[in-house]
Amino acid sequence: MNKIVSYIEYSKAELTKVIFPTKEQVRNAFVSVIIVVTVVSLFLALIDLIMSFTLSTII
Repeated sequence: MNKIVSYIEYSKAELTKVIFPTKEQVRNAFVSVIIVVTVVSLFLALIDLIMSFTLSTII
């Protein structure tokens, strides 16, 4: 029982040290992720288009 109580106390102590991001930081990170995912997906679509066109030309 002592282990459980000490675990909870340590957990509470660690949670007081956590710095949670602000809404603006979360929004900026979200926008950054959306932009990167869009750019990478467009790049991969372009590569796929080029490779499929090249392969269909060869065959």
